[in-house]
Amino acid sequence: MTDRLPKIRLYVDAPLAAGTELFLEAQAHYLTGVMRQGAGDAVALFNGRDGEWRAVIVSAAKKRVTVRVEAQIAPQQNPPDLWLLFAPIKKARTDFIVEKAAELGAARICPVLTRFTNAERVRTDRLQAHAVEAAEQCGGTFVPTVDAPAKLADVLANWPEDRRLMFCDEARTARPVAEALAGLGGGPWAILIGPEGGFSPEEAEALRTHPGVVPVTLGPRVLRAD
Repeated sequence: MTDRLPKIRLYVDAPLAAGTELFLEAQAHYLTGVMRQGAGDAVALFNGRDGEWRAVIVSAAKKRVTVRVEAQIAPQQNPPDLWLLFAPIKKARTDFIVEKAAELGAARICPVLTRFTNAERVRTDRLQAHAVEAAEQCGGTFVPTVDAPAKLADVLANWPEDRRLMFCDEARTARPVAEALAGLGGGPWAILIGPEGGFSPEEAEALRTHPGVVPVTLGPRVLRAD
């Protein structure tokens, strides 16, 4: 046995504790057929709650791999209480947004439907899987929840009073980020990114007049939605 950290990291939806045995079915093909792992090989497991744990493969079959959890190798590290709200775009670019948001440490990812949202049906299960894969690849121990898509009007109507929403406003009247945030202090925040076609005038006005929204500009140029 070696003390080196395992190179393979897997997310599991199960409690992790020393001595626990887990049966991995969804990842069995990946472990045995792709990564050529077998009995005695080590993997790292995390569940988004209990940190990262070293586990050893006890038995490996084509459709089920049994692992025994040995010891914690990294504590749980949760991100700041920051949500990302974004208007879905073309499928591959939406996947990219979710992957990078998970890697950068968003606590929650919220697809928002606007007037100019340019996307086909949004599959929340697919986006959640991308968030899991991103956490496995980047070394994180937290997996953000991906919400079901919601209309912008509904989001604003039900916005929590204790959370500020940074609105990335294309209008040149908005203040730069550092200036707009000066003196506002900490607390829970969210960031809203608009669609490829921008917000409609009505949506922009609703955002600018909402008591929990802080309009900001990211500079003189209009950036890509992703």
